[in-house]
Amino acid sequence: MLRRAILAAADDPRVRRFVGKHGMRLGASRFVAGETLDEAIVVLRRLNDRGLWANTTILGEGVVDEGEADAVTAEYQVVVSRLVDEGLRANVALKLTHLGLELGEEVAYRNVERLVAHAESLGTFLRIDMEQSAFVDATLRIYQRLRGEGHDGVGTVLQAYLYRTPEDLDVLLPLDPNLRIVKGAYLEPDTIAIPDKGDVDKAYADLVETSLAGGGYTAVATHDERMIEHAIRYAEEHAIPRDRFEFQMLYGVRPKLQLELAGRGYKVLVATPYGPEWYPYLMRRLGERPANLLFFLKNLVRG
Repeated sequence: MLRRAILAAADDPRVRRFVGKHGMRLGASRFVAGETLDEAIVVLRRLNDRGLWANTTILGEGVVDEGEADAVTAEYQVVVSRLVDEGLRANVALKLTHLGLELGEEVAYRNVERLVAHAESLGTFLRIDMEQSAFVDATLRIYQRLRGEGHDGVGTVLQAYLYRTPEDLDVLLPLDPNLRIVKGAYLEPDTIAIPDKGDVDKAYADLVETSLAGGGYTAVATHDERMIEHAIRYAEEHAIPRDRFEFQMLYGVRPKLQLELAGRGYKVLVATPYGPEWYPYLMRRLGERPANLLFFLKNLVRG
């Protein structure tokens, strides 16, 4: 109920105005690496210096103007080049609605293919994030199309709380895909998404096992230590080498756990977004874990 209330508040214009005005001062900067690329570069380098990998995202989604989608694509080209030029162990993740998916699948494909080709030419990688259930089919079609046209430096995401995801994984496995497995952060109806947390955890563990047993690469994206240790045990028991998987966590969430896993010799990637359109992202982070909301409210009281 708390999660639903927070995600519903994300659409309240009064809440948005208040958080948009005061959020960075009150604690949003814990989860967002600034509003500019220069600010994000500083954070990414600090993560690398601590033995962590990273990706970054220009926060934003739902672009419905083709010129704006083209501008976002051009901005991402700059980001990809800058990460390589800076010598950072970091890549880019992006949302297809930010590249014009709501304008049409061909618009999004044209823009993301341009970015994937640019990233591959520089020897780096790009991940297509997953969004609300309405965009899952188009996102997976675009990913499969990219792979079918010979683009190997691209991955995508599957969400464990969707009933459909085991079948989606079965379809993708012959591609030897690079997949990030998440539990899911959007507010979806019970007819589409598993409502019970325990059942989501079970679905998540099953997906991770199936993905690890496949021929691709698995990014185990969770802050749940039980799920992390489960993945480690499964990999050890089935002789899955460490270069076939990694752990991914969010910037500002469980930083000690990130360093602990890196210290144990596992690759840990920290998702580190930036940009002025950080409000929807922050609300999803607050909705995911009560501890995140408590941190934000403490800062609100102190402020």
